[in-house]
Amino acid sequence: EGVVSAVSIRGVSKTFGTGTRAVTALADVDLEVRRGEFVCLIGASGCGKSTILNLVAGLDAPTSGDVDVDGDTALMFQDAALFPWLTVQANVELPMKLAGVAKAERRARATQLIESVHLGAFAGKRPHQLSGGMRQRGALARALAQDADVLLMDEPFGALDAMTRDTLHEELDDHVRTRDLTVMFVTHNVREAARLGDRIVVMSP
Repeated sequence: EGVVSAVSIRGVSKTFGTGTRAVTALADVDLEVRRGEFVCLIGASGCGKSTILNLVAGLDAPTSGDVDVDGDTALMFQDAALFPWLTVQANVELPMKLAGVAKAERRARATQLIESVHLGAFAGKRPHQLSGGMRQRGALARALAQDADVLLMDEPFGALDAMTRDTLHEELDDHVRTRDLTVMFVTHNVREAARLGDRIVVMSP
């Protein structure tokens, strides 16, 4: 029985700009991510880690090569990127609202997701009333609300202290196992990659 790829990147190059100002972010990259696999991408700044996530998310297109994704993606950034005028509850409900999920259903599902990231007591708070770790929990709940098959994470815990990061690692582990998610996780932190990844992909400049 063949291995099913959730993400397939074949011969992908990405160049920004043209002529003498052209910058090559990726050159002839091949990467297969199996369904249910947790892959960490590490490497120096500017090696193209975030560019890969943007291509997989469909936010950009490769200059050459092919990117195929089996299912839907959700992207989580280093900054929580929660809408500041919305409560945690409303932020988590938003992807479901945009997808046309009925009000009662999305409210119930958002409440369950917020409880699952241990923010139940803060559902009515706005992002500025939360700590950095709490905001990232809210961002994780919002990403999970998209019911995606592939979770793309761009240094989501990079700005957090070590103890908060360790706690969120454990919680992320639980969510990934429970939901059988495929994860592509960008980090500069080798310890974080070793803690979380089934496989570590080291990218060169």
